[in-house]
Amino acid sequence: MTEKRLENKVAIITGAANGIGREEAILFAENGAKVVVTDINEEALQKTVEAIRMQGGEAIGIRHDVSVEEDWQEVILKTEAEFGQLDILLNNAAILSRNGLAETTVDEFLKIQSVNSAGTFLGMKYGAALIKKTSGKGSIINTSSGSGLVGTPGSTAYHASKGAVRLMTKSAALELAKDFIRVNSIHPGVIETAMSGGKDGKHFLSEKIPMKCLGKPIDIAYGALYLASDESRFVTGSELIIDGGYTAQ
Repeated sequence: MTEKRLENKVAIITGAANGIGREEAILFAENGAKVVVTDINEEALQKTVEAIRMQGGEAIGIRHDVSVEEDWQEVILKTEAEFGQLDILLNNAAILSRNGLAETTVDEFLKIQSVNSAGTFLGMKYGAALIKKTSGKGSIINTSSGSGLVGTPGSTAYHASKGAVRLMTKSAALELAKDFIRVNSIHPGVIETAMSGGKDGKHFLSEKIPMKCLGKPIDIAYGALYLASDESRFVTGSELIIDGGYTAQ
């Protein structure tokens, strides 16, 4: 029998209706985790839950706007009520704009920060509290981006939000180390998802990727699985870059 790397663990995964979050949720369940999946897209979210249950896993889906504090409080309460603990939090939900300085309105800038930055902050705040209360140790994984490490023309608000996620992760890692809660960031490159615009191996940045191909959602999911598992028990405050070499240039 294949060892299940997340046996007896409970995970919350945001933005799990499709793309990277959906792949992570299915992979975590395959590895033994009980999964709480959240998203604002309830119809697609339910399909993620059904996919997990079809393979014999345990999952519940909750409609969740990560920028809303009350939504986070509800997710935490339902997680504890359903599964009695929390071991893993994967902050994946995000939105993207490719607008540059001139085109980005203040409202658009603040909206992106509210989801990508504040949503991650709220997840860590409430997730860490439940991990402390119920499990005594755990792993928080924040999805930043290659755009949180290097700049590109445009996408000003997105770069700001993902840079914030990167450094919030390090600060939280230092704060929570004494509680045996590890906090790390993942930095995807161009992945074939609806949000990135990558499709059929093609993207406007394809030729700038040293490996000359796009990543798949499963490539990020396997990185998240490592950070969620006890295999990474001495890893905190780190950046896991999965981008085909893009940011190494």
